[in-house]
Amino acid sequence: ASLAVLGNAGIRRTALWAPMIEACGIAEARRVWQDSDMVAESLCVAGLFAGADALQQRLELADMFGARTLVMITGGFDDLASAGLAETEIDSARAQIVDRLGAAAELAGQYRVQLAFEPLHPMVCGFRSVVSSLGEALDILDQLGEGHDIGLAIDAYALWWEHDLQAKLTRAGGRILNYHVSDWLADTRDLRLDRGMPGDGQIALLNWRRMIETAGYLGPVEVEIFSRDRWWQVPAETMTGVIIERMNKAF
Repeated sequence: ASLAVLGNAGIRRTALWAPMIEACGIAEARRVWQDSDMVAESLCVAGLFAGADALQQRLELADMFGARTLVMITGGFDDLASAGLAETEIDSARAQIVDRLGAAAELAGQYRVQLAFEPLHPMVCGFRSVVSSLGEALDILDQLGEGHDIGLAIDAYALWWEHDLQAKLTRAGGRILNYHVSDWLADTRDLRLDRGMPGDGQIALLNWRRMIETAGYLGPVEVEIFSRDRWWQVPAETMTGVIIERMNKAF
């Protein structure tokens, strides 16, 4: 039904979320997807700390749906614990990232999908990610050296607070594979699920558009309105219409 709403609004590209596919059942999700004639910009999300088997499952799923990228976060301490590593010290967790990303890049080379590494906001540090800035993410990718195919997923919601963004986005350049947009509400009430519509919050999205295009990214924009108590409570048609209206005004 959600895909039909997007199609009726003239939207032909979208991100896919693995938990929603799995909840639907992969066979049924594939049928619905193929009937929709949509293009998958990305599949979200793979966790670096979840291990190689979990990453391979996500890569296979992304390949199955023809996703251009697989968005990857580090995951948090719970992911390390699930993998048998009782790690709750952030520097030790961060010390694992480069080697794990190198192994992930090698594994991803067997598939048609590119990995897009996403730094998240500091408010979810240790819970969803231990990389909390674009500067950190760039330093990590630089440590990998050349010969890997890992790029970046840039989320304005996660990075809007960071200093010297234009310089960092320019440094990212051609490594930017995905661009995510929403707005930061001044009185946000949830760590993850209270994002605002473009124009409702504190992010200068018009300036972000200028910065990211100056950095060389001219690809699709993914609008991520995680809003459990507000926008997810209205009909999908209404929410989609507001997204289109706001993007025309605030982006």
